[in-house]
Amino acid sequence: MEAVECRSDTEYAERPLSLVWEGQRYEIAEIFSRWRGPGEKGFCVKTVNGLAFELTYQEISDDWHVQPI
Repeated sequence: MEAVECRSDTEYAERPLSLVWEGQRYEIAEIFSRWRGPGEKGFCVKTVNGLAFELTYQEISDDWHVQPI
């Protein structure tokens, strides 16, 4: 199961804090890219142990997609 924990001050999914990928939880150390498209928000992040992921939040389906990069 893919999951993303995020900080949401004024709207949902403002800043990802951690992610779960292949059953392992990873804390996010850095967001090095972010974008917004029609009905989605995206982030490229680096974890504290140096792994990089692309996180995409689909607003309509309320789903996160986690992809290693």
